[in-house]
Amino acid sequence: MFMLGNFLMALATLVDSVLLAYIWVVIARAVITWVNADPYNPIVRFLRQATDPLLVKIRRVVPVMGGLDLSPMVLILIIVFLRSFLVPTLQRIALNLQ
Repeated sequence: MFMLGNFLMALATLVDSVLLAYIWVVIARAVITWVNADPYNPIVRFLRQATDPLLVKIRRVVPVMGGLDLSPMVLILIIVFLRSFLVPTLQRIALNLQ
């Protein structure tokens, strides 16, 4: 059980780090929409490929209002929720197994 607890603690740390990094990717994606970024730039292409699948799904539920796209903010709020709920839950389970 000790090893499973350590594994879950490491998994919680990894999930937290990945979610935090993804928040920054979403922020960078939002910033490139404000400037006239070259769509063929590899960084711009990566940001779009990394965020578009989730942002498109959110835009179906939360449409653009008055020219303002709220989907990046909604996605960030979802990620913050996951960091606040999922990560501590994994940590608590890991501590109970140790």
